[in-house]
Amino acid sequence: MFHIEKTEYQLGAYINGLDLTKSVSDEDFNNLYKALSENEVLFFRDQNISHADHRRIASAFGSMQTHPAYPTIEGYPEITVLENDEDNPSKIEEWHTDMTFKKNPPLGSILIGKIIPETGGDTLFSSLSKAYDDLSQDWKMKLENMNAIHSFEFGFKESLAEEGGRERLAQALKENPPVSHPIIKKHPVTGRKIIYVNKLFTSHIEGDDESGSILKFLFEHIHQDKYQCRFSWENNSIAFWDNRSVLHKPVNDYWPQLRRMERITIES
Repeated sequence: MFHIEKTEYQLGAYINGLDLTKSVSDEDFNNLYKALSENEVLFFRDQNISHADHRRIASAFGSMQTHPAYPTIEGYPEITVLENDEDNPSKIEEWHTDMTFKKNPPLGSILIGKIIPETGGDTLFSSLSKAYDDLSQDWKMKLENMNAIHSFEFGFKESLAEEGGRERLAQALKENPPVSHPIIKKHPVTGRKIIYVNKLFTSHIEGDDESGSILKFLFEHIHQDKYQCRFSWENNSIAFWDNRSVLHKPVNDYWPQLRRMERITIES
């Protein structure tokens, strides 16, 4: 049986006393899933897991996705490699929820730090359920039946603008046309309502004015410090976040140091 230690923030918890290199019992799995839904992001330290361990853990929670825009591990196509340094800086600077450009976005992601810079490289998480709770009743009613458009093309516009970018990502563009999602969603486990927009993939709100004032208001609201949690990485640390209820954002302040992360994204 593991121990749950909540962070000092409005979201997030550390999982202590669980060795992920070993099989997880049904009881621990059920408690982990409950803890993920309730705390929205879980953190683990000193987990020297193999690629096979990573896949085994993720597959217990659901089918695994591949990502159309990132390299993967040979023999493990579900493990996405996120490796950046001065010569290959990250293009992701915005708050986002993973892959909302899909009709059925993922349940969550399990990210492990393989090479961590001596300084910098933290990840920020923000609770979309806490942000919803703080909306006025008028805003809650206004947003209840509104939809927003999420787009792969919008989210990867920098990559597409590179030389050969449209050719390299042509299949991904074809397979991921823009999709519409309700702005207000209900979490399938907790029943909590969340604000389902993000600055990386949400291009616009249907029915918004020309200036996009509703979307601008929502971005300002959900990015407030009071909803956030900051995680400082160490080698073999893991973050497992609930993609149905949180935003996240890398802090790209570690150049010219190398940062290598490996991630599996789990289908909902």
